[in-house]
Amino acid sequence: MKVLFDALGKQYSSVATEIDEAIRQVLSSGRYILGENVAKFEQEFAGYCGTKHAVGISSGTGALHLALLACDIGDGDEVITAANTYIATLFAISYVGAKPVLVDIDPETYTLDTEQIEEVITEKTRAIMPVHLYGQCADMDAIMQLANRYELKVIEDAAQAHGAEYKGRKAGSIGNVGCFSFYPSKNLGACGDGGAAITDDEKLYEKLKIYRYMGQKSKHSHLVIGRQERLDEIQAAILRIKLGYLDSWNERRHHWAVMYDELLADISVERPREHGYGNHVFHLYVIRVARRDEVKARLLRCGIETQIHYPIPAHLQPAYADLGHAKDSFPITERYSEEILSLPLYPELEEEEVAKVARGLKQVLEQLGRVRR
Repeated sequence: MKVLFDALGKQYSSVATEIDEAIRQVLSSGRYILGENVAKFEQEFAGYCGTKHAVGISSGTGALHLALLACDIGDGDEVITAANTYIATLFAISYVGAKPVLVDIDPETYTLDTEQIEEVITEKTRAIMPVHLYGQCADMDAIMQLANRYELKVIEDAAQAHGAEYKGRKAGSIGNVGCFSFYPSKNLGACGDGGAAITDDEKLYEKLKIYRYMGQKSKHSHLVIGRQERLDEIQAAILRIKLGYLDSWNERRHHWAVMYDELLADISVERPREHGYGNHVFHLYVIRVARRDEVKARLLRCGIETQIHYPIPAHLQPAYADLGHAKDSFPITERYSEEILSLPLYPELEEEEVAKVARGLKQVLEQLGRVRR
């Protein structure tokens, strides 16, 4: 039995009848751009997240980019974010001409270490962009307190945290803007690219809508240099179907995470820790293990697929050499990047698959324990 890292076809099969009908209705309507499905999905997703507004955007990266533009962040400004994140977080900051200012991560949650933020605030700092990584929220109380003290915007990167909560509030609903990706493998994934930004701020909402559609509020009147960043009707129709299943799918993810915790409790791996301030939706189940690359290769030979999120920290990527960060600039991020390993975790997993992964990991570690370093 081979255990795949993800199985998007299984999820589609479970809701195929509904999705096929939703797509058929869009195609037969003849309205493919900014039609009723986008409008209704925006209402439904905002309602789910507990905000007044949502704006459908073409990708999660696009959502971050437009959120920064809407917050008037641009050339010469600085935005503080986590060193341990997908590169798109930094790209969005660079797209508007601002500088990403990085902070190392909390060793338990792997999210932004809030105790280090104040050290890097300067007169150029305009925003903090916390990343709710792997499905768990950053410590938003501490972040909002600093933001209020220094009059900074907070743009939540919630691309991996659909349905996660922080003290009873949904991820993305606490800062000025929350940004989501609907990449197919996300907890709420489209069948292609997609994203959204959520907010309670009326002015930001209007600006997000203007920026996502060629800088226009009304047709042929272009107020600013905007983008072509619209969520399309077919993806919105698919997302409306899947949104109704999100909570139950997240519950399954949590169920498998608990099972992994139990099965891996007696072996030498560092398991994810769910912080008491909220609920973790386990977009990824990320362990840390010695000799990670060997473990990964041996698991693959056993028929178990794994991935690494992320093997090269953003500050060590060639694209960001100009930030001037030498190796060991962010020691926790760098050490973890050599140890982290994402195990298969998605709602459609079967109990025997989870058991095989745990059994395979245990066997691999026993084998490596008998091999001299």
